[in-house]
Amino acid sequence: MNGNPPRLELPEPALAAMWGSLPTLAERTVAAVVAAVPSYADAFSGPMGRTIETAVEQALAGFLRLTAEGADPDSSPGIKPALDGAYVLGQGEARQGRSTDVLLAAYRVGARTAWRELSAVAVAHGVLAETLGVFAELVFAYIDRLSALSVAGHVDELAKTGLARQRQRERLVRQLLAGASLEELQMTAERAGWTPPLTLTAIAVNRGHEGSIAATLDPRTLEAPEDTVEPLRRPVTVLLVPDVGGGARSGFIDSIGTSGTVIGPARPWLNVEASVRRVLRALELSNQSDAPLDTDHRLADLVVRADREALADLQQRVLAPMRHLRPRTREKLIETLRTWLLHQGRRDMIAGALFVHPQTVRYRLEQLQELYGDKLREPNTIMEMTIALATADPSDLS
Repeated sequence: MNGNPPRLELPEPALAAMWGSLPTLAERTVAAVVAAVPSYADAFSGPMGRTIETAVEQALAGFLRLTAEGADPDSSPGIKPALDGAYVLGQGEARQGRSTDVLLAAYRVGARTAWRELSAVAVAHGVLAETLGVFAELVFAYIDRLSALSVAGHVDELAKTGLARQRQRERLVRQLLAGASLEELQMTAERAGWTPPLTLTAIAVNRGHEGSIAATLDPRTLEAPEDTVEPLRRPVTVLLVPDVGGGARSGFIDSIGTSGTVIGPARPWLNVEASVRRVLRALELSNQSDAPLDTDHRLADLVVRADREALADLQQRVLAPMRHLRPRTREKLIETLRTWLLHQGRRDMIAGALFVHPQTVRYRLEQLQELYGDKLREPNTIMEMTIALATADPSDLS
């Protein structure tokens, strides 16, 4: 309703009867809403029901002033409380978790009840059909105004609380990754409206592809702010997913169809930082277009790559006896030595893995025996060779 509404000429007896019926009308309106919209049955019971009846009566009184007195809805002291109350009602409904659909359903029921009761009073006092038509138009326009204000309050409250909760969730992630105390974490979780799960699993998703897996994730999934993870070789978003450990893990991984995703181990929610660390280390084992990588299947790779400089030094020491060989010969012997270690010296299996004749394997092993001598029988040397070569590409070492 814009500007002043048209003045409605109602007979004084009719107007007086409407004013007198407001308490009963408010009570019947609330009862009708409760009957038609079950979500309000508990909310409108007891003292809260009487408070709502008072608010409804205030809103209806505002309507009578608006229509009968031609008041300005935006400046009249008698009407402004009803308009403000509608906005506050929307805010309260958002805080209670009820949707605008439920709120608008209540307004529709209330509008029908108010119109039925008020029109009956008008007819009983001889209000003409033409005047009754204007009256109906004003009733429903006023209810539309109130419902629009309630929706605005609902939207504003959701935006405010949603932003506040999001900030608290970001704070929670920062605290988790910084090793905050249990008391601090529980306080922030409560402010964020976040119920702690048993476990959290860190996953890294190519940045911009988070939406492709959103439907598969628990609503409690947290997102790590960009500045909480170290600079990475490719842009990813790190998510902390609740309760996908144990038997749920394989199904969860199967549900992820986004290439380049890396899945860390499930850890108690207080220790999720360990899962994040593993995911970030495992990114070097995965490219942006690779199938999803389960870090539980690459533990050996992660162990030997934990200190890359130490691994490189170990590789140089293990391969030092081959340093003087020509590159091609060196590469073949490294490949043979690696396969010999992995197949525990079984020549037929070595030949099959290398796609060469067993006699070729025998010749190469003799060369290795000349280079390393008795060291090939020393347990410590075998252990170091296995660590140095097991996950390496021979072409990268020659």
